[in-house]
Amino acid sequence: QVPLVESGGGLVQPGGSLRLSCAASGFNFKMYYMSWYRQPPGQEREFVAGISSSGGATNYADSVKGRFTISRDNAKNMLYLEMNSLKSEDAAVYYCRGAAFWGQGTQVTVSS
Repeated sequence: QVPLVESGGGLVQPGGSLRLSCAASGFNFKMYYMSWYRQPPGQEREFVAGISSSGGATNYADSVKGRFTISRDNAKNMLYLEMNSLKSEDAAVYYCRGAAFWGQGTQVTVSS
């Protein structure tokens, strides 16, 4: 069983929106801080957003503040990333991270 599985990536036009999901299994999801990272083509993986175990606290990279929203549903063991006003520079493979696990990533392409 894969601990973290992302979904929801795809092709979107600049200014558009996407919602990424991450399904967690095999560990006590509600006990862990969870986060999203991304890796643009040819670049290093970078932090995007994080959320506390309860969901009461969040933090974001400056580049996505005001456009992206991280959330979680501890009853469903799910992590989400709502992405609005997408820009070409948001194109990347997006990864879910938590409890020392990484997901396999989901591709987000922003292009007209």
